[in-house]
This record gives sequence, structure tokens and C-alpha cells, in this order.
Amino acid sequence: MDLGYWLEKLVRRGRLLSLLMLGLMAVLVVIDIIVPPAYIRFPWDGIGGFAAVYGFVSCVILIAVAKGLGKLFLYQSEDYYREDTDDD
Repeated sequence: MDLGYWLEKLVRRGRLLSLLMLGLMAVLVVIDIIVPPAYIRFPWDGIGGFAAVYGFVSCVILIAVAKGLGKLFLYQSEDYYREDTDDD
């Protein structure tokens, strides 16, 4: 079994696989909305699709916070390494 062959096949069909995964996630959210949950611990557990929305919003917030911290603490100006020497 050649792993490189299978990985290359997956890479060539990357767009198709992405669309299939997005479709599968959409179907799961629709099923979550239609089928009532068997056990509800908190009031928001009964809202269909709440977990998907909560996960998406949490991911967006996490990315925004990480980018903000990066800009605040890590990014430097373009001429950060340029030495200003006046040898005149």
C-alpha cells in the first residue's frame, strides 16, 4: 500500500472533499434542528443547531483575539532590522 499515492489522490480532489465535508456538516446541523434532544441540561441545549453556531462564533472570536495579540506584541515595522548608522 503506497501512502504517497493515496495522499496525492486526496490532494488532487481537495475541492471535492471540501464541498463534501461542508455538505455533511450542513446535513448534521439540519438533523440537529429537526430531531429533538434526548437530554437537556441547560435551556440552550434544546435550541437546534446551537452547538454549531456556538462553535463557529467561538472559533471566530479565538482567531480575532489571537490576531489582536499578535499585532499588539509580535508584529514589528518593516525596517525593524535596518541599522541606522551615521559614519559621516
